[in-house]
Amino acid sequence: MGIFNIFSKKQQKDDLNKGLEKTRKNVFNKLSKAVIGKSKVDDEVLDNLEEALVMSDVGVNTTLKIIERIEERVAKDKYLGIDELNELLRDEIEKLLLENNTGDGSDFDLPEGSKPYVIMVVGVNGVGKTTTIGKLAHNFKAAGKNVLVGAADTFRAAAVDQLKIWAERVGVPIVSQGMGADPASVAFDTLKSAVSQDTDVVIIDTAGRLHNKVNLMNELSKTSRVMQKIIPDAPHEILLVLDASTGQNAIEQARQFIAATEVNAIALTKLDGTAKGGVVIGVSDQFKIPVKYIGVGEKMEDLQVFDRKEFVASLFS
Repeated sequence: MGIFNIFSKKQQKDDLNKGLEKTRKNVFNKLSKAVIGKSKVDDEVLDNLEEALVMSDVGVNTTLKIIERIEERVAKDKYLGIDELNELLRDEIEKLLLENNTGDGSDFDLPEGSKPYVIMVVGVNGVGKTTTIGKLAHNFKAAGKNVLVGAADTFRAAAVDQLKIWAERVGVPIVSQGMGADPASVAFDTLKSAVSQDTDVVIIDTAGRLHNKVNLMNELSKTSRVMQKIIPDAPHEILLVLDASTGQNAIEQARQFIAATEVNAIALTKLDGTAKGGVVIGVSDQFKIPVKYIGVGEKMEDLQVFDRKEFVASLFS
């Protein structure tokens, strides 16, 4: 690993630590209260730990799963000191993320055999969808990839304009037809251009409406079918963008979008502005869909490929 890569990795770790600061303080304040005055892990400690995890937006079902696993290990080991509880909790959270294929820590790489690699981005308005697309484009470009963006959120003029600003800022081309255009037509033109230009990765924005799931599903399905006329297996990735600061609301949004379309990757934004970072664990566990990216700051570099080991280490540092 070169000096630049070592510096880059260190900077990413520093940004992650800074971004998770509010969540870390929130979790540890609650954990400290859960074990105060105790010398070993007993039923009361586990009850308090359960409450701490739920209040950190890990989610009830995921929390119960973690507590059950810890109970099994406490029963097996007969005696478990408070000092070991943090290590045990770290271990179980990391295992849970691993089980759901979340956080392999790979860089902005693309799978072999899919060129262009097509990412369709979905999510409600206000979660940071456009910003995430801009940051994705920047990071793929920094990794040496040719990137093309498609502005298929034609429901709002602001969405197209914002994406154009991001494309110009990042320095990548964009295909757009303006407000009111057929989203599927924009996606078709984007993929046609991508193939002719030998593009590595295509990122397609979509409308952020969720008030009518039937219409949303029909629109996204149509967009996918039209893309498949150019690239038969597109989109390769349907990336759902969620705002981590909304906690359990993010989980409810995920539930609705997953019912409407075949989401196979998740990006959680705004982790730096919230104490609810536990939602990363809950989203991954409840939906069995990998959390692929996390947003930990405002800079373009602050969208990171999610690394479960680094995440857990930072959470418990």
